[in-house]
Amino acid sequence: MKFVLLLKLYQRCYGSWQNISGRYVFYTHLNPLPAGEKKELIMRWFTLKIIFLLTLALFVNYSLGESAPNESWNIQKVMAPFPKETITRITVVGDTGTGERAYAPGFYAVQKAMRDTKPDALLHLVDFVYQPEMFPDSCPDRFIEEIKNNLVTPYPLRIFVAGDNDLPANKRKPKASGCWDKIDPLDSGFDNLPEHGTKPRAFEGTRVVGNTLIGVIHNYPWQDPTKWLKPRIEEARQKGLWIILAVHEPALTTAWYQDKKETVLKQLNALNPDLVLAGNQHSYERFHPMSSSEKTPVIKSESGKYLRGDGPIYIVSGGGGATFKPFADMQKIEEYTAPKEVFDNLAKRALMNHFITLDISRNTLKGTVWRVCVKDDPNDHQNPRWKARKDFWNSITLECDGKPEGVAIYEEFEIKDKTHKPYSLIPKILDTNP
Repeated sequence: MKFVLLLKLYQRCYGSWQNISGRYVFYTHLNPLPAGEKKELIMRWFTLKIIFLLTLALFVNYSLGESAPNESWNIQKVMAPFPKETITRITVVGDTGTGERAYAPGFYAVQKAMRDTKPDALLHLVDFVYQPEMFPDSCPDRFIEEIKNNLVTPYPLRIFVAGDNDLPANKRKPKASGCWDKIDPLDSGFDNLPEHGTKPRAFEGTRVVGNTLIGVIHNYPWQDPTKWLKPRIEEARQKGLWIILAVHEPALTTAWYQDKKETVLKQLNALNPDLVLAGNQHSYERFHPMSSSEKTPVIKSESGKYLRGDGPIYIVSGGGGATFKPFADMQKIEEYTAPKEVFDNLAKRALMNHFITLDISRNTLKGTVWRVCVKDDPNDHQNPRWKARKDFWNSITLECDGKPEGVAIYEEFEIKDKTHKPYSLIPKILDTNP
């Protein structure tokens, strides 16, 4: 309306557009509008403008009044979660025990249970093969076929750590299978190496799986991985990835303790991973996070729930089918019994067939330890115990003793990233009036 009035005012005062032969021509008035009539039109224009502005002011005032909270209302902030994220599942197993020196019923039961979890990737902490010959000169293909069927084909992505029982036999391990040259090509390999910087050794490298960087470090012999691994960890951490390191021999254990506090343990702690996984010991152990603080060197949690940054959690998982070997303190071997401070750091331990699933999102790393109990058949002439005739077994209980056959949760643990929090999207108003 304002525009029409303004146009008419302009035309009355000065002229108008006229269509002449398809062309618009502006003609001025030969006789200009009388001064009185021009003044009247201008006054009408300003009057309408004032009425419009007053109406707009009244509308805005009313809207603000209606939106203001009533004194009887409670205002509650609504915390909107981050968009739904993809969860990557990684299954972890160690010492699966293909071969005559392993416990076959446990191996097959664990493999079936692992497949049923339908993971996105398999992380194998080795060993694979437990064969009976001294200094074998070859690796029988039957071992490799069993590995392919159970530990390769079911899993779309596979990461393998090199273990001493799979490397060539030596004086320390005369029954090592020497199968690693055939096993290694069956994994999915590592991510491409950067063109610059220190390169890892053979059997070492990193692989990004979903929200996680997995770093594999070789134990034989051990060599400080800091130069090649630290830059990759720092880059991954800037991207918000979780950091998991995998080795074969544990840096921390109560099973067969060797003091690695100033070597392996110190070097791994300095890399500040979220989780360190190892096999080798035929048992399960989980330790509380090791903090860098001198006041609270260990962050304990009865619930198994921790915050990222509390320190690395060390886990030993060697229950994939190898025979159970008792902890040194159970065998009364003082030389390899862990000191008190290591036991103070221990959260859980057990002798059992088991595996772990890690469900990893951007904000949470959740671990579930699955206990796998096998029916004890007295006629199969197989025993899950290492050196089953030893007297120390008379006082040692296996985790599955007295429990039914099947798969069950042994324990759960969780690490939350405290830097990611929900954000306030909109206030929620609750009217408490009846």
